[in-house]
Amino acid sequence: MTDDTINTENRDAGGNSGPADTSRRQFLRNAALGAAGGAVIAGAPYIGDAQAQDGIRLRIQSSWQPGTVGYKTFEKWAARVQELTSGEVRVEPFPAGAVVGDFDMPDAVRDGVIEGQNMFTVYWAGRMPAGVFFSSYPMALSMPHHWDVMYGAYGGFGYVKDLYARFGSVFLGHVHHDMNLIHSKVPLRSFDDFKGKKIRFPGGIVAETFAEVGVRTTLLPGSDVYPALERGTIEAADFVGPAVNYELGFHQVTDYIIMGPTSTPCLHQPVDLMDIAIQKRTWDRLSSQTQDLMHDLVAAYSREHYAAIQAANRAAWPKYEEAGVEVIHLTEEDAQRFRKVAIPKWFEWANKGEDAAGLFKIHLQAMQDPAIAVISEEDIKGFTLDA
Repeated sequence: MTDDTINTENRDAGGNSGPADTSRRQFLRNAALGAAGGAVIAGAPYIGDAQAQDGIRLRIQSSWQPGTVGYKTFEKWAARVQELTSGEVRVEPFPAGAVVGDFDMPDAVRDGVIEGQNMFTVYWAGRMPAGVFFSSYPMALSMPHHWDVMYGAYGGFGYVKDLYARFGSVFLGHVHHDMNLIHSKVPLRSFDDFKGKKIRFPGGIVAETFAEVGVRTTLLPGSDVYPALERGTIEAADFVGPAVNYELGFHQVTDYIIMGPTSTPCLHQPVDLMDIAIQKRTWDRLSSQTQDLMHDLVAAYSREHYAAIQAANRAAWPKYEEAGVEVIHLTEEDAQRFRKVAIPKWFEWANKGEDAAGLFKIHLQAMQDPAIAVISEEDIKGFTLDA
């Protein structure tokens, strides 16, 4: 993959393109992306007779379970797309598992079972080695804006879009969600306590890093996590953030939340991203103006989604305390031990193929940006990329 391929999209951190080429497109963009990001979409002016048009149907399945703040926010966004595209696009949202399994969404989009996905991008790790670098992994880019910089300023968007295209889909952009928590039935007060425990992780670098410290890892889709905790077939589970996990009842089947030290609240997946991707054949039916607007609407949705999750988190934390759930913070020493295990895993996965190595090089550049400074040359001294 060449630098020319990476740079062809010419998009910023939110996936947005250059200046609008028609007054209609500028009007739609302003309606969608005005003050307060995506939140203003709800009050956007009515554009055309959207209800009178069927529009091009996009059945998009989410990884969110029904009833959660994540899925409710996705439903609201889906309902507004038809109006904001003047009726050209009609999104039909589906929750996790409604049509296909979580891990099967890329195939379902490619084959036309559904036209789009709103998936946790970490699930791509099971499809291609480069997929582990689509979303957060242990001790790497640790803040949401780090990922905006990587996807935008360092060209990650165009690179990832090319990889999605190989599955017959169009990557419209990353969607910010939250950090991930570990909910446990037993207290885990140091990495020594993790040894021998059976814990659900999403695979890839995350699972392998914990396996290095003695965890018996298992891979489960999100919808299977609560039942596994309830039955006791696993002792702990990584899953999303506090609000959604409370809505799913994790406080009823676990007594502990395990986090990093206060300096690094989440060691393993501090920025868990989702995506919006559309089947290429369906995408090609859209007008060029609407294609460009869809990128903008996904960028706005990412901001709206993140804000809704964080507001819900604020309300959820006291509920855990009321339920008697103890929040355990690992130590700075634990964080350093985890870092020493994680960095070799970065390079191990990057060396699984040319695509993985190419994307990881972009990550390394972003991680050493002076404004991010996650790693230094000394941290990666002695590690090499084969591709």
